[in-house]
Amino acid sequence: MLFIQDLGPYLSTIAVSFAAYLVATLSPGPANLAIMSTSMREGRTPGLMMAMGVIMGSMTWGLLAATGLSTLMSSFGWLMTAFRIIGGLYLLWLGYKSLKSALGSQEPKAKRNSNNRTRTQYFLIGLGIHLTNPKSIFAWLSIITIGITPAAPTGITYIIVGGCMFLGILVFGGYALAFSTQRMIDLYRSFRRSIEGTAALIFGFAGFKLLTLK
Repeated sequence: MLFIQDLGPYLSTIAVSFAAYLVATLSPGPANLAIMSTSMREGRTPGLMMAMGVIMGSMTWGLLAATGLSTLMSSFGWLMTAFRIIGGLYLLWLGYKSLKSALGSQEPKAKRNSNNRTRTQYFLIGLGIHLTNPKSIFAWLSIITIGITPAAPTGITYIIVGGCMFLGILVFGGYALAFSTQRMIDLYRSFRRSIEGTAALIFGFAGFKLLTLK
């Protein structure tokens, strides 16, 4: 069993791992953008459900990295290629939807969440965005590698994963809460075309990069 006093020699590397994960989650990307735009467009609950899906996807890759399964997966080129193609096409589809919204003439309705999506569907969209992005695998492998030395006990790995998951909840959930405020909603209504157009560009670029990644 790993005790608190045993953590001393590993605190610095654990802290670096947390910092690396925090930078990765705070940086603009498809997952953050999807949470932000959904929260502004559809409201707090859809945004939070999408954030939960993203968090679950991140937790999945984190646990796989911790158990070494993601390293095994990365050894099979065809599997990684499949994930890359699925993820790239999915991001292009999100880009198309954002572009269609940007070019449309319909203004946001006062009553949001009117597209008949369920909470489960928002959750699955967030999960899909994160699970189909192979970069998440390698990001987690890097985070685990940074924090683990050959002599480190196994428990350190799960401390890193657990701590990063807590940070993920704060970051992704925070985005959903912040961007579902009335001020952000009014901002979205005022700059809908620009926001959706920017989202289309980012989703499209991310999808293209995944599809052309070698």
